[in-house]
Amino acid sequence: MAEFLTTPLGTLVIIVAQCLAVVGFVMVSLLFLVYGDRKIWAAVQMRRGPNVVGVWGLLQTVADALKYVVKEIVVPAGADKAVFMLAPMTSFVLAILAWAVIPLNEGWVLSDINVAVLFVFAVSSLEVYGVIMGGWASNSKYPFLGSLRSAAQMISYEVSIGLIIIGVIISTGSLNFGAIVAAQDTAYGFFGWYWLPHLPMVFLFFISALAETNRPPFDLPEAESELVAGYQVEYSSTPFLLFMAGEYIAIFLMCALTSLLFFGGWLSPIPGLPDGVVWMVGKMAFFFFIFAMVKAITPRYRYDQLMRIGWKVFLPMSIGWVVIVAFLAKFEVFGGFWARWAIGG
Repeated sequence: MAEFLTTPLGTLVIIVAQCLAVVGFVMVSLLFLVYGDRKIWAAVQMRRGPNVVGVWGLLQTVADALKYVVKEIVVPAGADKAVFMLAPMTSFVLAILAWAVIPLNEGWVLSDINVAVLFVFAVSSLEVYGVIMGGWASNSKYPFLGSLRSAAQMISYEVSIGLIIIGVIISTGSLNFGAIVAAQDTAYGFFGWYWLPHLPMVFLFFISALAETNRPPFDLPEAESELVAGYQVEYSSTPFLLFMAGEYIAIFLMCALTSLLFFGGWLSPIPGLPDGVVWMVGKMAFFFFIFAMVKAITPRYRYDQLMRIGWKVFLPMSIGWVVIVAFLAKFEVFGGFWARWAIGG
């Protein structure tokens, strides 16, 4: 068996198995994310939420997925059928693809590349094309307006997210997620993570992640009062399911990025306790809980407010923070609090 794994075919088998493991983790997590999102929203509104299918309603998401799969796929008569069907597949595949460089533990990553942050940005920036394709191919004004809104929104807040991450890269001296986590591995535990030296940007990153993934209160591309569910309005059955799955996978990716960049990834918050994948998954679940709570308790912004915050508030603040961090790291203020190249490099 060991000899077989060293052959080209054996290497291919290992790669395929690793890919399936990553996809399996993301898809199983997706089932519980949708269930948790609905349960948290229901609890805030003092109602039960899913509680019939399976124990405590845990199989409700499975039942909903099966319902979508067995429904008829309806394609509008005037739609561009090829692009119409390609759009949800594009959104789903790109959302999954970004997980190829996300480590869940030390060494637990499909592709441990030195430009992992750049890869995530390259892939996530392409996800907007799935939304634009879906809105345009539907040959309807509401989906098209929704897709244009989404494109403008995602591009606007991706700029801020990129500049915020540049501050973390300056502190670490690396684009590798493993190196970023290693740079946060200090004797101070929780207080040695990047959330403290980059404290102002943690909040901006989280808010920008909400806007980047079209989550409330920034779900303007899907605003029912104006756009009748936006770019998804003409979709049904499995194509709609792929759009929704891609959106939740992108949200979970943002939870993973928040954990890796600012909260130590798989590191234990208390020195002496063992590090591991449990900490990483637990942090991701906590940040998704925050995502769900924001959805339940905040009112939707107007579109002009959303764009004004992105370009006139977040962009200048993130640019200013890059300059400040570069200065603090260059002169190693507070003994290198913002400069950890020796640790993470």
